[in-house]
Amino acid sequence: MEGPTPRSDADSNPAHEPRPVVALVGQPNVGKTTLFNALCGLRSQTANIPGTTVDARTGSCPDARIIDLPGTWALDLDQPEAEAVRECLGGHRGAAFTPSALVVVLDAANLARSLHLAAQAISSGQRCVVALNMVDVAQRRGLQIDPDKLSQWLGCEVIPTSARNRQGIEALRSALGRAKPSVAALPQSDDPSATGAWVDGVIRESIPAPPPADQDRLSDRLDVAFTHPMLGVLIFLTVMITVFWAIFEFATIPMDLIELIFGHVGGWLAAILPDGAVKDLIVDGIVGGLAGTVVFLPQILILFFLISLLEDSGYLARAAFVMDRLLRRFGLPGQAFVPMLSAHACAIPAIMSARLVPDRRDRLAVILVAPFLSCSARLPVYVLLIGILFAEQPVLAGVAFAGAYVLGLIAALLSSLLARSTVIKGAARPMVLELPAYQWPSLRSALLTCWDRGWLFIRKAGTVILGMVIVLWWLSAYPKPPDTSPKAAADASIMTPADNAQPTDPMAWSFAGRIGRGVQPIFEPLGWDWQLSVGVMTSFAAREVFVSTMAVLVAGGDDTEDPKVLRDIAGARRDNGEPMFTRASAASLLVFFVLAMQCLPTLAVTAREAGGWKWAALQFGWMSGVAWLAAWITWLIVTWCGG
Repeated sequence: MEGPTPRSDADSNPAHEPRPVVALVGQPNVGKTTLFNALCGLRSQTANIPGTTVDARTGSCPDARIIDLPGTWALDLDQPEAEAVRECLGGHRGAAFTPSALVVVLDAANLARSLHLAAQAISSGQRCVVALNMVDVAQRRGLQIDPDKLSQWLGCEVIPTSARNRQGIEALRSALGRAKPSVAALPQSDDPSATGAWVDGVIRESIPAPPPADQDRLSDRLDVAFTHPMLGVLIFLTVMITVFWAIFEFATIPMDLIELIFGHVGGWLAAILPDGAVKDLIVDGIVGGLAGTVVFLPQILILFFLISLLEDSGYLARAAFVMDRLLRRFGLPGQAFVPMLSAHACAIPAIMSARLVPDRRDRLAVILVAPFLSCSARLPVYVLLIGILFAEQPVLAGVAFAGAYVLGLIAALLSSLLARSTVIKGAARPMVLELPAYQWPSLRSALLTCWDRGWLFIRKAGTVILGMVIVLWWLSAYPKPPDTSPKAAADASIMTPADNAQPTDPMAWSFAGRIGRGVQPIFEPLGWDWQLSVGVMTSFAAREVFVSTMAVLVAGGDDTEDPKVLRDIAGARRDNGEPMFTRASAASLLVFFVLAMQCLPTLAVTAREAGGWKWAALQFGWMSGVAWLAAWITWLIVTWCGG
């Protein structure tokens, strides 16, 4: 006799019977995710479907476990999303992703578009319920859909819903208990003419009184403006500049607060822990590493909140349509504009937002080139180097600043063009879409999206990032410089790690300093000495670390807000007495920082989002190679011009 079923997250009753798994199936822009949020709320998380590179949201409601499968236009398409949905419905992706019932989500405001996928999903033989979503939008358009007639054609119960208003949610939950396989005669996918005739019949009988043909709709007038080749671009730029401004403006206070909290925590731990390696690890490594990770969270939350609002309103599809004309020439899809814009704040949320791109090859192209766009972490370096290059020349400094951003954009576009002809061959997929209906966005759905993406960032990327930062901290902290007390100085065995290194210079004695000296021959053609090489090596943890590293090396402190420290950096000398920052070396260093991949956290997120570390290695190798070559050419040109 078999024993009781083991307790698991899927259990829901005293008998410990596993809860049924219900999958939401639907096309993009039908309100499927909003419906999922209405059913599950915060009791959800994002999980990778086993054996795929596609994510699905999973959650729970009182009587079932809910899976929000990725949106797809049809089940027979050759796309990762369509393949993942097919295999989940067929039970090929494990018990956790094998549904016992389906909720097929239809767009009531655009019923004809949704019926092809509905017929395919319902034909799978699963127990089904149909959620006729966005009925409020359909009613505003004058559409009156007969759910009973639609139910007869589909062979399963049809529940009118408006997920954003939570209309029909309880009725849908109740219908799940009555769900049965469809017995209707549905068309086969391989017979387009039969499918078209079936869709015409469903529309004819389910919508007996279509809206007047001459109805003047505000949405039509908005579409004319939003998709216009000129006006649409201007509107897009205005919207995106607003988003860009909001990410910087509203993230400042919470980011400062996070740094303040971690600063107090680090100070408190430093005061109570005894001196030694454990204290250094906890205060400088773990707390400092967590601070450097979590500080990005406000930007990520604001970005995904605004993206969710724009997507829910219907505008995002129009913006992608407008940008598709330009970006597709470089092998990028129209949806790439959101990640590329947000990359100017931080590449990490930019790469995460590449999930908006439906095609995997297009998505890979976006992920690989997004870090070329100048992020906010580069700004301290730009300020330092441009200030050295063009001191007391604000006009030229402004031109150089803008040029850094333009150079990054050009590198991203050309790299994408090259990638689409080599490692991810193929042109960007043309955008063929039916524009979704306009509607007021759901604040609740946007907030839930923030929660989901923010927690995913901390839970998944944060662990890898923290490990990397701790390793880099150890390399920078050990070995310690020798004791220089009179007694120890008498010991002739005390040796410096390399010629001209001061025995009391912790950075020179550390593994990171020795690595800097070891790699200095690689950077010597760019006009850099060992100290600049150390600064570049430490900046691979985070680009802005370069400024503080240089402050420690040449000024003996890390207060980069002190003008005297910045002046000391600008006037620093090499071991042979020559200026460290010549015009040629500063220019080559600036170009290197514009183009190089110097952010280990970004590499960790690339590995996760692209589906493997090989893509992160390719990104690192390509960007570093391009940066070195461009910096070398810059050094040659400036030197030849007398710099």
